[in-house]
Amino acid sequence: MTADESRQRVLSFLSAWRERNLDHLLSFFASDAVYHNVPVAPIVGQAAIRDIFAAFLREFRTASLDVVTAVAEPGLVIAERIDRFESNSGRRIELPVTGVFVLADGKIARFSDYFDLASFERQSGMKL
Repeated sequence: MTADESRQRVLSFLSAWRERNLDHLLSFFASDAVYHNVPVAPIVGQAAIRDIFAAFLREFRTASLDVVTAVAEPGLVIAERIDRFESNSGRRIELPVTGVFVLADGKIARFSDYFDLASFERQSGMKL
């Protein structure tokens, strides 16, 4: 993949969160992908990623992953974002996040998000 193709693939994945379609979100991932919210343990494999994304979609009625800046090389994208969520109970979360994406064969092979865990837990009332 070129740098532009890598960047566009990641931006498409991030914007797809607004649709809340689990199968579509997972279509971006390799079968053996790793998803790592860096303050907690990594999740390995598309089935495990499906489980965590499904739980997230059940808890939050809206999700918007808004890109501030994205830089790319072939197969690598770093995206600075503001993630905004609204829980089913009406709690609003606004969280600065930096995501690092490694792509292989057009799919996300590794997705690592770096953020302040305490800020997320305080805003959401959840423990990760």
